[in-house]
Amino acid sequence: MKGFPIFIAAIGGALVGAAAALLFAPQKGSDTRDSIKKFIRSHVPGIKASELESLADQIADEIKDIK
Repeated sequence: MKGFPIFIAAIGGALVGAAAALLFAPQKGSDTRDSIKKFIRSHVPGIKASELESLADQIADEIKDIK
């Protein structure tokens, strides 16, 4: 279980990095969501489709609020 917090921190850092990258490369909302989904699929194996959609929407909304 020692590695689990490190894994969570790495995923969190990756998501923050992806969000920052999306902020500096503006694109349409649908393209942003597709990019987020692709990133999550590649970095979080075994994620359920419903969780993926929800997480991608949350991240996209946060990015939109920041802009």
